[in-house]
Amino acid sequence: MERFVLTDAQWAKMEPHCLGKLGDRGRSGADNRLFVEAVLWIARTGSPWRDLPPMFGKWNSVYVRFRDWVRADVFQRLFEACSDEPDMEYAMVDATIVKVHRHGQGAKGGPQSQAIGRSKGGMTTKILALCDALGNLVRFVLLPGHRFDTVGVPPLIEGLDFDALIADMAFDSNAIIAELDERGVKAVIAQHPRRAIARDLDKEAYKWRHLIENFFCKLKDFKRIAMRSEKTDQSFAAMIYLATTVIHSR
Repeated sequence: MERFVLTDAQWAKMEPHCLGKLGDRGRSGADNRLFVEAVLWIARTGSPWRDLPPMFGKWNSVYVRFRDWVRADVFQRLFEACSDEPDMEYAMVDATIVKVHRHGQGAKGGPQSQAIGRSKGGMTTKILALCDALGNLVRFVLLPGHRFDTVGVPPLIEGLDFDALIADMAFDSNAIIAELDERGVKAVIAQHPRRAIARDLDKEAYKWRHLIENFFCKLKDFKRIAMRSEKTDQSFAAMIYLATTVIHSR
């Protein structure tokens, strides 16, 4: 059974930011590396928690610890600590749809209480991401699959300074372009054919949009993300943060 072992270099980046240290009273941090590898095994294979190999310990104990780390935002802090300073010469925004497994639809309050909605593909979640000029993730938001991509853009760009925003036709919105113009940011956004007044498009800069598509391809190598099995947005976001931490540390 493949274990998906972290390299020493990858673990060296993560270790100082994991909960628990040797010598602490209570739960020891000695098995933090094994625990993170267990969560990565789930993320990579897309398997149910009950199928976790015995080498990682009791599946229920690992799952309870996972939920503790989720509530404490540890995975988000790992992502932030292991990500280099973003190159904000320009930013890229795009969205990808993931199908929701039936095991991911049982949260309290129903799917409507989470970022789950019915679209042409059935029950789906939309990952809307903003990457830097190198194609590295900076921020993301989760939306129900049927929501428009433009809805999640304002929280992604709030408080960020960048020189240009690259996006495809789905983001050709008067509201978004007006905000970018007000901020003095160049809009490199493919235009909808029905746009009354055509805008100049920097075609050379637009070619770099493939970098965010490349990021989504790497992210969906993790089967637990390619098909959502987490009932709550918080747990699904934690899986995305952990997977991106590994991607950034390669």
